Amino acid sequence: MNQEQLEKVGTEVGFIAALDQSGGSTPKALAAYGVDPDAYSGEDEMFDAMHAMRSRIITSPAFDGDRILGAILFEGTMDRDINGRGSARYLWEQKQVVPFLKVDKGLADQADGVQVMKPIPGLDELLERAVGKGVFGTKMRSVISLADKQGVDDIADQQFAIGRQILGHGLVPIIEPEVDIHSSEKAAAEELLKSAILRQLDDVPGDQQVMLKLTLPEEADFYRELVEHPKVLRVVALSGGYPRDVANEKLARNHGVIASFSRALTDGLTAQQTDDEFNAELDSTIASIYDASKT
Repeated sequence: MNQEQLEKVGTEVGFIAALDQSGGSTPKALAAYGVDPDAYSGEDEMFDAMHAMRSRIITSPAFDGDRILGAILFEGTMDRDINGRGSARYLWEQKQVVPFLKVDKGLADQADGVQVMKPIPGLDELLERAVGKGVFGTKMRSVISLADKQGVDDIADQQFAIGRQILGHGLVPIIEPEVDIHSSEKAAAEELLKSAILRQLDDVPGDQQVMLKLTLPEEADFYRELVEHPKVLRVVALSGGYPRDVANEKLARNHGVIASFSRALTDGLTAQQTDDEFNAELDSTIASIYDASKT
């Protein structure tokens, strides 16, 4: 494990950029960027268009390691180059931004008020490939819709079991049990989730640490115990569909938690903007998320 990257992610001021849209979320992300479905034909061209968008963001002078600690990549992005260099190595060597890889294969159908992850075939091979490409950590997402104890426990069991597998490869897992912001039982689900996570942290081996990516909670500083837990390297927050100004306002009330925004990071960016317009918009966005992450 790269100690310089570990220290940066664990201690420095900044946030994690989530650039890991994949599969079903890609057309929506491209449409928001101003690239309509008739602009590409088939999956390969769609991912080419997505890589062009991500490359434009990452190579922008506004995107740098002074404010951005890390970036989460989709597998297809990890396997491609940016300016002639592997994407993960470009991030670290050119931008001083720590690379993470999304490893989940999407969500299973809902049961007990939650969606666990689909099976991840070939995970060990993927993790070894990621290590070889200079990746520091991983991210995997589940979703909680209702305050069902069995469902929440199932989410935590699966996330931490795979998290331990990831730790075994020398990578730091970002565990993401997202609570749906539209849930009618959001606060109660957060209570169950915090208890389940605290139980699971007791089983994290030795001096190893995980990261947690959590929905911004109903109660400010609700996850302080997790922020301060010795088994947690960092707690980051997803925007979860909140508009950026709302997400930033909620984030600023949760001390020690930093952003890991996706849609809230790319909102306002379009393929039609000139480079000057694009870079100015991205700089303003990054500044606002960075300021909210400083509390």
